[in-house]
Amino acid sequence: MSSEPIVASNISHESLEKYVEEISNLPKEQGWRPLKDLCLYQNFWFYPFFLQGALYARDHFRPRPTDIFLCSSMKTGSTWLKALSFTIATRGSHRLDGSDPTIPLRTTVPHDCIPFLEFNEYSTTTTVAAEGSKIQLYASHLPYTCLPKSIHDSNCRIVYICRDPKDTFVSLWFFLKKFVSNQTKTDPDPDPDQDHDTVSLIPIEEAFDLFCKGISSYGPYWEHVLSYWEASKRNPENILIIKYEDMVKDTGSWVRKLAEFFGCGFSEEEEEKGVVERVVEMCSFESLRDMEVNKSGMKHEKRGKEIESSAYFRKGIVGHWRNYLSDEMGKKIDGIVEEKLRGSGFRF
Repeated sequence: MSSEPIVASNISHESLEKYVEEISNLPKEQGWRPLKDLCLYQNFWFYPFFLQGALYARDHFRPRPTDIFLCSSMKTGSTWLKALSFTIATRGSHRLDGSDPTIPLRTTVPHDCIPFLEFNEYSTTTTVAAEGSKIQLYASHLPYTCLPKSIHDSNCRIVYICRDPKDTFVSLWFFLKKFVSNQTKTDPDPDPDQDHDTVSLIPIEEAFDLFCKGISSYGPYWEHVLSYWEASKRNPENILIIKYEDMVKDTGSWVRKLAEFFGCGFSEEEEEKGVVERVVEMCSFESLRDMEVNKSGMKHEKRGKEIESSAYFRKGIVGHWRNYLSDEMGKKIDGIVEEKLRGSGFRF
C-alpha cells in the first residue's frame, strides 16, 4: 500500500452520476427540511449531499496507519473537539500565549482546519500535517459501520465524542434551522414548484417526533453511539470515547488524554509552563465564540454551502435542552435511549 492516501480534489461527473443512481434506489423519508428527503443507507439516515461524499470515500479513500479520525454525530461537540485536537497537534508551531496572530484558529473556523471525509476534503492543503506536525487529522460524522472498509482494516486511531441526546437534538434543530435559512436562496438544486422564500425547518415538535423514531441526519443517534462503543470494546487501544459532559467538567484531563492518544503527550517542561491550561483557554467555548472569524458574520463557503460561522457557537451549555423541551419530552428520549442501550454497558 502506498504511504500516501489516495485523494481526489473533486468527484468526477461519472462517479457523481453513479452515486446519484445508487442513492435514488434507497428507501426515503421526508426529513426535517421540506425540500430534502432523508435516505436510508446501512440502517442510518443521510441527506444526499452528505451521502454522495461518503460513498465516494467508501470507494476511494485509503488511509495511512498513522492517521487519526475525529468522529461524531452532528452537534455533539465536534467543533470543540476539532479546535482542541488541532491545537494539541500543532502546538509546537505556534505560541499559545495569545501573542501569535498566525495561529490558524484565529483566522479559520475549526471545521476548516481539519479535512472532512464526507466532503472529499482529504486532498486539501489546509491540514494538520501541512502545519508542520507528523499527525494527520481527519473528521467524519459517519457511523462506525459506514466508515470506509479501508479505515476498519487500517491501524488508524479514532476519537469519538458523544453528548446527551436531549442537548444533541436541540442543538441540531437550531443549527439546521440556521442552515436552512441561509440556503433558501442559494440551494443549487431547488424544487422549481416550491416557493423557495417560504422554505423553513419543520417545527421543533415535529422534529422531536422524528428524532425519537431515529429519523435525523446520521441517525438513529443512539445507534450511531453504539456503533463506536461496540467497536471500542473490540479495539480499546485504537478507539477513544469521550462524553461531551465529561470534557466540560475536566477539560484539562481530557486534553492530556488526547495528546497521549495522538502520541504527542505533554512534556514536563510543557506542564511547568502551563501549556495545557493555554490550550484549554484558547479553545474554550467563550474564546472561540469571541474570535472575530467566528462572530463576524462571515459565510462558511468552503463546501459550496453558505452558513454564518457563528452558527457553530450557539450555547454549548450542558442541560440547555430544558429551555426548549418539556420534562415529558425529556423523559421520552431518556426512555428510548435506555431501552436502545440496554445491555451495552454504555450510559450517558
